[in-house]
Amino acid sequence: MNASAPDTGTIWSWLAEVPDPELPVLSIVDLGIVRDVRWDKGRDGSPTLCIAITPTYTACPATAAIGRDIQHAMSAHGIARIRLEVSLAPPWTTDAIGAAAREKLRSYGIAPPERSRAVVCPRCASADVREVSRFGSTPCKALYRCRACLEPFDLFKCH
Repeated sequence: MNASAPDTGTIWSWLAEVPDPELPVLSIVDLGIVRDVRWDKGRDGSPTLCIAITPTYTACPATAAIGRDIQHAMSAHGIARIRLEVSLAPPWTTDAIGAAAREKLRSYGIAPPERSRAVVCPRCASADVREVSRFGSTPCKALYRCRACLEPFDLFKCH
């Protein structure tokens, strides 16, 4: 956009440092909700950073917090003109969570979403688990208990 504006690769790296407010072990980039980063011209012709995000679901209460966190992170790097675009299409799915992010969830004690495998305990890897409640600490998670190590854990639901 201009010589003093950071390139979009740098912006992506800064966004990769913004934690998800409900899953602080993951960044908003790890979670796959950041869809696009680009420079546009504002109405007055000056550069405006545009960041497009897709919430994990339409009524996600963390969307407003994520927007504020993005604003703060970009302001901390000297970017004052930011336009946040919230897009619901195409919808976010758990397929947007990459392998490294799934491992971060597992290490944090949350079973990552797995479409093709049985639920396993993130602490001891036992498949001898049972669902305690369809809803865990947030609506996007279910509460499970491992019968082997007896520890409770959240399962990030597939969607």
